[in-house]
Amino acid sequence: MAAAIRLFARKWFAVVSVAEICREAGVSNGLFYRYFRSKEEIFRLILESVLKSIGELLAGVRGDSVEERIRSFVRSVADYSTEHRDLVSIFREGQYRYFEYEKRLTGQYIDAVAGVLGRKAEIPEYLAAAAGLRFCAVRRAFHETPFDYETMEAILEAGIFRDAPEPRYERIFDVVVRPLPISLEEGTRDRLIKAGKRLFGERGYHETNIHDITGSLGLAVGSFYTYFGSKEAFFSEIIDRVGREIRGFISLNLDHELTRLERELQGIYLFSFFLTLDPHCYPIVREAEFVLPGAVKEYYDAFQAGYEKNLGDLGALHHPTVINYLMGISHYFGIEVAFDESPQNVRNVVRSLGAYLTRGARTPA
Repeated sequence: MAAAIRLFARKWFAVVSVAEICREAGVSNGLFYRYFRSKEEIFRLILESVLKSIGELLAGVRGDSVEERIRSFVRSVADYSTEHRDLVSIFREGQYRYFEYEKRLTGQYIDAVAGVLGRKAEIPEYLAAAAGLRFCAVRRAFHETPFDYETMEAILEAGIFRDAPEPRYERIFDVVVRPLPISLEEGTRDRLIKAGKRLFGERGYHETNIHDITGSLGLAVGSFYTYFGSKEAFFSEIIDRVGREIRGFISLNLDHELTRLERELQGIYLFSFFLTLDPHCYPIVREAEFVLPGAVKEYYDAFQAGYEKNLGDLGALHHPTVINYLMGISHYFGIEVAFDESPQNVRNVVRSLGAYLTRGARTPA
């Protein structure tokens, strides 16, 4: 188990073999099968151990008041990713490969949030109290993004946009969506990227080879190398393209006459809508988190830079923490929309988030 954790944390599931695990552990291949039926079984057992350890962590959140429990919750969740980086790295791949583990973890967080707030919690409460915090913790552990405990505690207690007027939801939801511009004369390079995005989204990175991509267009394999040096470089460009498409779509359709809070809520709404229009983009980014982590860091850094330009006055709140908290809400809501067959009603979730971003998660929506 220890050898498998070390290997799965450094690489990804598809390229780690049973023989490699045994070499790392210093045992024979035959001995492996005395304890495990397959590589998948040991991988799933690691995921189970992560769920158990996080469950124990959340059960340890204590406090006589909501404020004390929020402080305990923030520090416990924020520190877990840094203290257990290998396990979190493996779970990030596991939640992509086997979505049921992410659903179970979300359930654990919903129960914990209910205990912290002292009331029933569902998806909106989870997004407002835990999702942004989870994202900040992962970004700090894997991307060295600055994080401030006191700012996160203040967000959960009192919100971000504290002086904002009541959001005008009729304007937030009244969007006539315009699609991104489409070129009528695509060159070979753009055709390759479009085909690669579709195939990576449908099959995954490791199940798609260069011959599949060129063959789908009736091209020779050599034509691929005219434009791209490797499959990894090609995948990296697709990740960058996905990020630009998402940001471009939101910017194109965002009502810039809305208040800052209203724009944030409309941005979440548009993001969830984009995922229904382009079902391949999110699986690609999720898989890239463990296939090309450097490219994904750049992907999220680009979103953070865009936020920084338009965030406005936040008083004493720490900007990187606020930005990644907001990004985390969209990220984990995106997981619900992209991977869950029965996601919550988007508009109802956005309405609840409006209340929490104004007054904090401790106050019922």
